[in-house]
Formats: sequence, structure tokens, C-alpha cells
Amino acid sequence: ENIDPVRGAVRVPAQTQVFVDLLTGYTGVLVIDGVELETVDQSELSSPNQVPGQQVSLPPTTIYEKGNATLTFVPTKGAKIESFTQGTHTATVIYWKLSESRLRSQSYTWTFSVF
Repeated sequence: ENIDPVRGAVRVPAQTQVFVDLLTGYTGVLVIDGVELETVDQSELSSPNQVPGQQVSLPPTTIYEKGNATLTFVPTKGAKIESFTQGTHTATVIYWKLSESRLRSQSYTWTFSVF
């Protein structure tokens, strides 16, 4: 439904997040500059002892939020991509219905430029 940075964006900051809003009932993975990033379901990050409203420490991977059907990756220390270098970058989202397997996936690719 939506991507950020948008297709063809220029002057994107090196630490910008890559965000994909999928249709409800879909999941997926992000591939940036040929690197498939690990995806973690946000619901797997909470512990049974967690207090409601307590901050959760996010791993340096793509975070999938099932309730909103979103994928979010933020370049950070320890991630496969710690920051975006100057120039053009290619992002691909590979997505599929939750009720199906990745074997039935589709993809969408776009580029953005970092200054």
C-alpha cells in the first residue's frame, strides 16, 4: 500500500528507515542492495514479565508488525546495513499472504538516493 522512502526519492538521509505498509493479511521480507534482511515478528519480542507500555529493545533487523502489516528497517550499529552510503540504493519487498507460503510470493522494487 505504501513505501518510504518513496520511489525515486533523492536527498534521503543516511540513517533513514525503510518502511513498507502491506495489505492486511500479508507478510514479507526486505532486500536492500541485494542483502536480504532478517525479519522478526514484533509479537515475539515481548516477554511474559513485560509491563504494559514498557519499552521493548528492538534487534537490528527488519521488524514485522502483524497488526498493521508493516515492515520497518532502520540502519543501525550491528545491522547488516549500518547506514546508507551516498548514492542510489535498491530496495525490494518480497511479500505473500499469511495463509500461503513464500513460494507464492510477489515482489516490488524501487530505488532511492542518499546524499
